[in-house]
Amino acid sequence: MRKEIKVTEGIFPMPVLMIATYNEDGTVNVMNAAWGTMLERDQIILNLTETHKTVKNIKKRKAFTVSIADSNHIKEADYFGIVSGNNTPDKFAKSGLSIVKSEKVDAPIINEFPICLECEFVEYGECGVIGKVVNVTALEEVMNGDNVDITKVSAIAFDPYTHGYYKVSERVGEAFKDGFKLK
Repeated sequence: MRKEIKVTEGIFPMPVLMIATYNEDGTVNVMNAAWGTMLERDQIILNLTETHKTVKNIKKRKAFTVSIADSNHIKEADYFGIVSGNNTPDKFAKSGLSIVKSEKVDAPIINEFPICLECEFVEYGECGVIGKVVNVTALEEVMNGDNVDITKVSAIAFDPYTHGYYKVSERVGEAFKDGFKLK
């Protein structure tokens, strides 16, 4: 038997993405966004409204970074989601995290988050921000040779039903392989 529930952002898991930009004065702005995904292999789409300070910065600087939040930094990631850059000019300073300037785009890379996509701004449309991914970096400690080991990333996902964060870490199957068992 199925039960009807309230309509919400019902796809789980939703990624916990840290969108980083520079403000006009050069300080760092970061927001927490769960509404983002890959549009193509080298394009990302973020469903963000133009009222966000981050969107204003992206349009002005023509660049941004997207980091995957991890379980070691839940407090900081959540803070970036509950404090607005429109009201708190240098909210990043309170986080205790550090950055390095991207060599590829005019945006900051947050050193502590395990994976970072460096993006050029493509356009803002009805669905939000579209960016071209021009570089991806990962911390060495989450790598296994030349590949990212997701079990080491400890990425977190957002649960829109209960507003919880969940650690994504266990491999349970082989994509493009397990289904062949039914052929």
